[in-house]
Amino acid sequence: MRYIIIGAGAIGGTIGGRLYEGGFEVVLVARGAHGAALRTGGLRFSTPEGVRALPIPTVPGPAEIELRSGDVLVLAVKSQHTEGVLAEWAPRPVTGTAGGPRTAGEVLPIVCAQNGVENERLALRHFRRVYGMCLWMPTSHLEPGRVSASGAPLSGILRLGRYPSGSDDTARQVSADLEKSLFAAPVSDEVMRWKYGKLLGNVANALEAVAGPIRQEPLLAVLRRAQQEYEAVLHAAGIPYATAEEQAADRGDRVELQPLEGEERIGGSSAQSLVRGTGSIETDYLNGEVVLLGRLHGVPTPVNEALQRLAGEFARTGRPAGSLTPEEFAALC
Repeated sequence: MRYIIIGAGAIGGTIGGRLYEGGFEVVLVARGAHGAALRTGGLRFSTPEGVRALPIPTVPGPAEIELRSGDVLVLAVKSQHTEGVLAEWAPRPVTGTAGGPRTAGEVLPIVCAQNGVENERLALRHFRRVYGMCLWMPTSHLEPGRVSASGAPLSGILRLGRYPSGSDDTARQVSADLEKSLFAAPVSDEVMRWKYGKLLGNVANALEAVAGPIRQEPLLAVLRRAQQEYEAVLHAAGIPYATAEEQAADRGDRVELQPLEGEERIGGSSAQSLVRGTGSIETDYLNGEVVLLGRLHGVPTPVNEALQRLAGEFARTGRPAGSLTPEEFAALC
């Protein structure tokens, strides 16, 4: 298998970097300053073992690579970019397929290595073979060309399975390759149950991004209310999910945050988006998922609505991460 990592940021760069170090063929896909840095200096990959430059082939998009039978697409862009990326990649021709030319959407598997639960549904509109991946992996991407992964002894737990459910030989082969590359990668017939469970933690991303680290009251009280809203909408919708206790037991001590020389972790993916000044944030697919389910099933979600609005406003206007005012915080409470 050749792994094409679409979106070589914190998540994609770590998956691609570890697979490359595991001896697998990898191509990174990245644009802008990050893509330019990867093409000229390789991926500067920082882990508890140290920092090294990995000369992984990097292309800016689908027009610069010839897809072939046996490729696996790993989608690791933020959810707000998913639709546009899928539309670019799905119609690309694939060489070496039986019965003549076929497109990527017809024959290649695509793995959604992303937070949230909407990406797989979007992918299924374009690709026949869609796989979900539930991520537990502490990573950072704050400057062009550099990705940091602070987990040890494993870099992450990447649970995967077919979407909407089930598993197959492709999932098992991807799992085997990941497990040779410093990941735990259990195959699950119910990967979306785990992804809905993971979203219970991800509703904290927006609060951390706008208000800073969530370590004590009263921020913890706001987080509890946001998570209670999420659990209420899941129950109203009849959606099964892995509980926080189940997730903690599954992780155990396999992925512990380790200090990285010369680096200070600033928070999760949403806070990192604000620090990098990307102009967008994935909150519409995290807290926004809670809001959507609440509106569909008649459950009020005022805290998640406020967090969705605030995080979006921070991203659009370039406000610094953690700069929530006392007046704005009071409106959350």
